[in-house]
Amino acid sequence: MSEQATQTENKPQHTPLYDKHLESNGKMVDFAGWQMPINYGSQVKEHKQVREDAGMFDVSHMVVLDFKGADVKAFLQYLLANDVGKLEQPGKALYSAMLNHDGGVIDDLIVYYLGDQYYRMVVNAATREKDIQWIIQQVEGFDLDISERDDLAMIAVQGPNAREKVLSLLAGEAAEKVAEIKPFYAVPLGETFFARTGYTGEDGFEIMLPNEMAAGLWDQLLQKGVKPVGLGARDTLRLEAGMNLYGTDMDESISPLQAGMGWTIAWEPEEREFIGRPAITKEKAEGSELKLVGLVLEDKGVLRGHQKVITEEGNGEITSGSFSPTLGKSIALARIPAAAKETCHVEIRGKKLKASIVKPPFVRNGKALI
Repeated sequence: MSEQATQTENKPQHTPLYDKHLESNGKMVDFAGWQMPINYGSQVKEHKQVREDAGMFDVSHMVVLDFKGADVKAFLQYLLANDVGKLEQPGKALYSAMLNHDGGVIDDLIVYYLGDQYYRMVVNAATREKDIQWIIQQVEGFDLDISERDDLAMIAVQGPNAREKVLSLLAGEAAEKVAEIKPFYAVPLGETFFARTGYTGEDGFEIMLPNEMAAGLWDQLLQKGVKPVGLGARDTLRLEAGMNLYGTDMDESISPLQAGMGWTIAWEPEEREFIGRPAITKEKAEGSELKLVGLVLEDKGVLRGHQKVITEEGNGEITSGSFSPTLGKSIALARIPAAAKETCHVEIRGKKLKASIVKPPFVRNGKALI
């Protein structure tokens, strides 16, 4: 894979849907060098649109990488903490961390199995350059080709009515195949790739398609009553769903065991070597001092990132916090001492406010879980 020139500093990138955001009065902000909509008027309305009906997000800034070649499976088994060897059915998806040698999280990602010599990976926009550089550094000695698919846009359609509304745009065999997609699977249909994945805690699709086709699909979805949703509601939705945000809830200094991602580590087979395995094996044996938990504020106030969490076992810190439109309460993810349980206090503007310690997610498929 040849490294692409780094994005021109201070020059904002536009997705193929930029003009569509302006047409819908999107409030544009800089996100990882991209001009993206934070909202289209009301973040709370957009949040509820996804929880109660169907909303769509432009996620074309995400990075799509295709891996092809004789050694692709062996390489990904070495690169990732989860094991792509578990993927046996075409289209099956896997969530994983990509670790450094100290066991810290370089990025979290989704990888799709499309054939014995063909996998697709989607990584975060903010980590594009370091991810690609890291992958290139590890690929020596493996027989494969890696290509960045910057010719593809991506639209996420999420909500209880999302699948029905997407399916209403399809006909014949295409409609049948997309209707049959199971959760965390994908199917390529011509130039379009339908994945039943998402970042909201609701059902729906993430649809990858050629850049030049994106605006047309966006307009078709608008006509079906699927409303555009910005980054603001995307963040409160994923927080309610207990989903980590890279750079906020974990980074290269945090292991997956301290980020609530222990379930994504494939310890078996024991002979599989993957980057970071010795470090996290040692941590697992010794026991992690910290854990990622959910908090629900019992007093009045709003939980925000970096606020101090006070427990009887020691102090911790909120990693992500916000008001939950679905619950009508303030919620957060926080990294606290592993022995802490049940209740704690959060320091907000000099006051210590009571909070309950819970296990995320807070909301899934529109239902409160706490």
